Amino acid sequence: MSFFVVAALAASTAVSVYGQVESGKAQQESLERQAEEEKIAAEGRELQRKQELNRVLAANAVSASMSGITGEGTPASISLESAKQIGTSESMINLSEKLKRAQLRRQGQMARTTANIQATSTLLKGSADVTQAYQSATE
Repeated sequence: MSFFVVAALAASTAVSVYGQVESGKAQQESLERQAEEEKIAAEGRELQRKQELNRVLAANAVSASMSGITGEGTPASISLESAKQIGTSESMINLSEKLKRAQLRRQGQMARTTANIQATSTLLKGSADVTQAYQSATE
């Protein structure tokens, strides 16, 4: 009878450890997928911003040419400065989105590491319980 108790404790510990490790892997994979989905969404948003910018720039160019403004002097320098500011803004948005994806990946790695530590703890506790049960059974 005591053998069955020891075997049940060992099996229970093994199943618990396996479940914790697999749970950590699943969390990491989920966060990795979320980071990839965020990357795709960010690329889509960037494309939309660029298309809108191109429409605005084209409208401005048409408007300026229809009103007889040449592409020299102040209008050109204003356009150049606007383009620089837009470029800086795009860089900041891209950096922010990359940081968000990196954070998701770090969360995934941390979830997996935490699950592995919990599994190790469960294994050690289970080993102690099995040892104690075995000693009690053999006395």
